[in-house]
Amino acid sequence: MDYRWLAPFSSPFSYRQFAQFRGVACPPTPAPCAGYALSGTAPGATSTTAAFAQPAVFQANALLSQNFSFYGQDTWKITPRLTLTYGLRWDINPALKGKNSANDPFTVIGLSDPATMLLAPRGTPLYKTTYGNVAPRLGLAYQFSGIQNWGAVLRAGFGIFYDLGSGSLGGVSSNFPYQANKINGPAPFPLSPQDAAPPALTTNPPVQNILVAEPNLKLPRTYQWNIAVEQSLGSSQSLSVTYIGALGRDLLRVTNLFNPNPNFQFISVTSNTATSDYNALQIKFQRRLSHGLQALASYTFSHSIDIASTDAVASYPNTPTSIANPNIDRGNSDFDIRHSFTAGVTYDLPSPEFNQFARAAFGGWSVDIFVLARSAPPVDVVGALYFAAGTAFMPRPNVVPGVPLEFFGSQHPGGKIFNKAAFTVPPQGQQGDFGRNVLRGFGATQVDLAVQRQFHITERLGLRFRGEFFNIFNHPNFGSPINTLSSPLFGHSTQMLASFLGSGGANGGFNPLYQIGGPRSIQLALKLQS
Repeated sequence: MDYRWLAPFSSPFSYRQFAQFRGVACPPTPAPCAGYALSGTAPGATSTTAAFAQPAVFQANALLSQNFSFYGQDTWKITPRLTLTYGLRWDINPALKGKNSANDPFTVIGLSDPATMLLAPRGTPLYKTTYGNVAPRLGLAYQFSGIQNWGAVLRAGFGIFYDLGSGSLGGVSSNFPYQANKINGPAPFPLSPQDAAPPALTTNPPVQNILVAEPNLKLPRTYQWNIAVEQSLGSSQSLSVTYIGALGRDLLRVTNLFNPNPNFQFISVTSNTATSDYNALQIKFQRRLSHGLQALASYTFSHSIDIASTDAVASYPNTPTSIANPNIDRGNSDFDIRHSFTAGVTYDLPSPEFNQFARAAFGGWSVDIFVLARSAPPVDVVGALYFAAGTAFMPRPNVVPGVPLEFFGSQHPGGKIFNKAAFTVPPQGQQGDFGRNVLRGFGATQVDLAVQRQFHITERLGLRFRGEFFNIFNHPNFGSPINTLSSPLFGHSTQMLASFLGSGGANGGFNPLYQIGGPRSIQLALKLQS
């Protein structure tokens, strides 16, 4: 049995301001100067307050999460070559709530009709707890007969897996009624005491921002299965071929409502309207260290399809159910990579034996090589953010028949751009006829190399030299093109892959020099060891 009681604490701001300007210096006359920083006028300024001005309230927004899991399994060795493992799991995950009833998060009544939706009494659960989340598991292993070091093993498995079901609902502690915004614009900057005064916190409508869930929300689940055959190739090598499948059902999907009625300004709704399908063929070759050589290489041919690729945050490209059936968003997953190959090889170079000087100069070296090659990820073409008719989303465009979607040529970054003339903006309140994640960005290829040697200075003291060459051939890898039609750079790649993946800090990711897709970089190291 597993019981989890999670009650995280947070220490957010109690007050802050945000001001946005069109630029720093005023443009040449006769252009208007208002809105530029040196003019002293901000076109938009926001003051935000949260319910944390007094230390006694710090726990007011802390959520309580409880999870109950019961699991049992057994292993049955049917024959010396056949083993069966089977088990059963039962998950109970109540909805998130406050640490005490007075601080439970708010939800709504009448979500099915946003025009008449009302704020529910405090204490109303975000969704009903479900109790039928029973998940069987089954695994099988069979060893084929064969000569020594040339045997084969068959493995297969099936299981049902349930997720927690909360998704982005963890953000309820940073929205209504714990936060309020007041927008001033245009306004003199610095803000006057009146404009800078924090907005009042209240538990009564109108509601600025709120996260809610469908009252009958279910735990998302996946059905997963695999079958693999592993063949030994002598005493040190093996080759395996695996098929993997997974079906996701009742997955979480977040859509946005904008001004659905006078009581609400912005609502993020979590529902079970997403599904996913994944199939993959995986081939792996492995050689354990033998005669100074070890290697691991793998290739994956896969396809992932879903309606929504994340439940972590509200996703504007998701089509609200008030406009169309969620299946209109079904397409390639955001992370769908059809082909992926990686290989790592380590080789201890043989020491020359023809004379003592050559052995001292060239002996003891080893080489590490890493190769990565993958096909292009998908790109979802969308229009500008749209607020109207009770919805907030970024619709996909309509396609102009007979017009090429892409242009190719060495004059374009990465060798291609998307053709903006191939798309038109759909009428307001409609989703375009262009599918989700149809176009592709750019593939990636990189080879890294490292050489090292151990020098023995004394019996107990040694010196290790290592040189590492990342992207040794300096192969250019480009980030995905800009996907927003309203951007003047639509369809163009504006970053190398390493920067596109993130540059550390607030943008996430690693330093571009230390992740895939960066320029060639070299680092040398000496390490004294005793």
